[in-house]
Amino acid sequence: MISVRNLTKRYESKEVVKDVTLNIEKGVITSFIGPNGAGKSTLLSMISRLMESSGGDVQIDGISLESWKSKDLAKKVSILRQSNSLNVKLTVRELIAFGRFPYSKGNLTEEDNRHIDQAIDYLKLEDIEDRYINELSGGQKQRAYIAMVIAQNTEYILLDEPLNNLDMKHAVEIMKILRNIVDELGKTVVIVIHDINFASVYSDRIVALQDGKIKYHDDTDKIINAKVLSEVFDMEFNVHHLGGKKICTYYQEGLCDCEDKSCIHKGNHLTIVQ
Repeated sequence: MISVRNLTKRYESKEVVKDVTLNIEKGVITSFIGPNGAGKSTLLSMISRLMESSGGDVQIDGISLESWKSKDLAKKVSILRQSNSLNVKLTVRELIAFGRFPYSKGNLTEEDNRHIDQAIDYLKLEDIEDRYINELSGGQKQRAYIAMVIAQNTEYILLDEPLNNLDMKHAVEIMKILRNIVDELGKTVVIVIHDINFASVYSDRIVALQDGKIKYHDDTDKIINAKVLSEVFDMEFNVHHLGGKKICTYYQEGLCDCEDKSCIHKGNHLTIVQ
């Protein structure tokens, strides 16, 4: 479990994360949602020790974050930042191999290559594994970075907006992969995400932040609620039950609520991609 107690981040006189306390359970996907400036990415960065907190404490499996040695923490927690850039010329496979550095120290073993191959397979990167990163599209790069994190094979995987630059098809594939590594491999995933419907369909728990504070933290079914979401985002939401999932709309009223999956009314409709 990741235990966060009274965590605060302050820049001069401005507090961007304010006295946050929560437990992140093992073996589930927890999504951080909220409007821009709510403190989601800052909170994730402090939990991973990428950013120093101004107060409070984080414990990972009962050990205070500040007590973890860097080499041991890198085998326990991996993180994908919101923005990534490289100044060196690397192939996709070489980038993914960096995920094994806490174990290999640059001397890849058969075990390391097995994890690299598995990550390449998960992200469907076989066709481009020998291409250079700077030759790829934004979406291809993002998938390569996610593969690097998966190759690190940590118990806790923290992802800051991993769906950036991805088209719909690859965004769905990434969320399916995250769901699978939780369900099949017992990993714990924490994700900052803007797409409410992806959070609804794939998350087990949701933390809703607003103005640096936790507004709500509960099971996904309880958070994906028109009243709750309207309070968090300060706008009107409608929640629909489609295909056994809760799907949110926030564009306009009058969406067809017909249960007939073959409905071809001229009104607005939603499609669920699973």
